[in-house]
Amino acid sequence: MNRKKFIAQSAVFAASSLSWGAFAKSFSSQAVRVGAIGINGMGWANLQAILKDKRVTCTALCDVDENVLNKRVEELKAKGISVKTYNNHEDLLLDENVDAVIIGTPDHWHCLQMVEAVEAGKHVYVEKPIGNSIRECEIMVDAATTSKKVVQVGQWQRSQQHFKDAIAFVHSGKLGKVRQVKAWSYVGWKTPILKKADEAVPAGVDYEKWLGPAKKRPFNPNRFHFEFRWFWDYAGGLMTDWGVHMLDYALLGMQVSDPVSVMAAGGKFAAPDGASETPDTLTAVYEFDDFNIQWEHAIGIAGGPYGRDHGVAFIGNNGTLVLNRGGWEVIPEGDRMQSVSLQKSVDNGLEKHMVNFVDAITQNNPSILNAPAQAGAHIAILAQLGNIAYRTGQKLYWDKDNHRFKNRSANKYLSASYHNGYTIPKV
Repeated sequence: MNRKKFIAQSAVFAASSLSWGAFAKSFSSQAVRVGAIGINGMGWANLQAILKDKRVTCTALCDVDENVLNKRVEELKAKGISVKTYNNHEDLLLDENVDAVIIGTPDHWHCLQMVEAVEAGKHVYVEKPIGNSIRECEIMVDAATTSKKVVQVGQWQRSQQHFKDAIAFVHSGKLGKVRQVKAWSYVGWKTPILKKADEAVPAGVDYEKWLGPAKKRPFNPNRFHFEFRWFWDYAGGLMTDWGVHMLDYALLGMQVSDPVSVMAAGGKFAAPDGASETPDTLTAVYEFDDFNIQWEHAIGIAGGPYGRDHGVAFIGNNGTLVLNRGGWEVIPEGDRMQSVSLQKSVDNGLEKHMVNFVDAITQNNPSILNAPAQAGAHIAILAQLGNIAYRTGQKLYWDKDNHRFKNRSANKYLSASYHNGYTIPKV
């Protein structure tokens, strides 16, 4: 189905649907019906989390890999849940028994699927990063705003209590002047991928649909399922995989938005001859008016700063607050302040994030979302800035008013290239 036909059919469906007010009231007596698109990794984790909310039921699954699809159908059957199955996400979006969708596909599909979902009258939970380019992020914000649909981004730490408590402590001023913020991800359990020969497309896989708007290439297992994130066609490496989580909290803690400049250096230092395109080792520095935020990552090393494989540290004149998914603590600078022992995580952030998503749907109130499209786009754009600085090898200056680089040569990276008859959505 081409995009024009899909939009036309979506419009017919939307016109025949309940009004927003009646739509919201209907949820008082029936479950929120969820369909999941892309169910191999986080898409499946997201679905399992949302199904713990008694207000939710699953009615449809979509995946281009029949092997994955059949496996998930059986797992749901074991829980007493029967669903329709689809190979094409556009068919699922026309299903009148779906109120909201979870998008867990590779990053290069997020923009098209999220825009088409809200056009079809669906609410959306979209995995992070929200988009795979700066322009896609902007388009997705416009689509969410125009549609007035509930669009939650998978920045689930925004729903977790100890993250909120840590940021409140940063905002208290007790750390003194914070001059440096560090954010990082050291992925010790993962080794760089080695080159593999192209293969025949596995049985049951609709590879052309998997590629979608990405450049057509022969099938290679290194570019499929989990490993797609190491190739620019589909994702942005650890910077957009983990960076959007940790850098998000760096910005929240410092209460800032756009940097003055960004520079980055790194490369394939662990495996120069490996198959990946994105750097296995990277340092990026974001310049703000009176402090810096530094991002660093490494694949194949677990020993990150402060003995943590991931986290964010607010380094102040009086002390340093170190925060990650396990909890937060304060390390004093001499006797300038008291230490704070480790405050451990006490809740499940992903499950709470899903409750927040369902609350917004049932109350017909996108304003209560913890990670709306605007927030997801903002941090995804910041991560893209770091990647683009690495790819250009330049110190880049960001024009926040016009959302362009002052370095003209870097502007070619603002938008993703769409192929195979797909075009970037217009809202």
